[in-house]
Amino acid sequence: MATQVTMKGNPIQLSGDLPQVGQQAPDFQLTANDLSSISLQDSAGKVRIVATVPSIDTSVCSTSTARFNKEIDSLPDSVVAYTVSVDTPFAQKRWCGAEGVEKMQLLSDYKGQKFGHAYGLYIESPLGALARSIFIIDRDGTIAYSQLVPEIAQEPDYAPVLAKARELAGA
Repeated sequence: MATQVTMKGNPIQLSGDLPQVGQQAPDFQLTANDLSSISLQDSAGKVRIVATVPSIDTSVCSTSTARFNKEIDSLPDSVVAYTVSVDTPFAQKRWCGAEGVEKMQLLSDYKGQKFGHAYGLYIESPLGALARSIFIIDRDGTIAYSQLVPEIAQEPDYAPVLAKARELAGA
């Protein structure tokens, strides 16, 4: 059975089951805001923080992405971080420019939502967006940490994400 979250208290069905800690992370092909294609393999050998948000143009998504962008400064260079949404690469690029976000790379799942379905995070109706979550994928491509935020309108719990990323990076 697919996973459920809430939006302002109302249940929302996700497209499937999330990959579990200890499993290989599903590979992906996402579009960067320069229209290049980015895959999980492009960052092989690094610790990857993959945060998903419904839309970068909403307050909670904007706040959490900006916060992670700031926190990345305290992490070793062996950690890379992505925010994935179904926003177009053009919207993501505009947002990054307006907010001064340079370290957190925004990636778009607007082409068929393949990432959202592979990770069980796509919300068909009423949003047509991704649920808010965070995965940490280790250097070998294994899911080392997973956090599905149960209420879409809430921010994630940052502390365990950053602690796990530091631990995996050996910092």
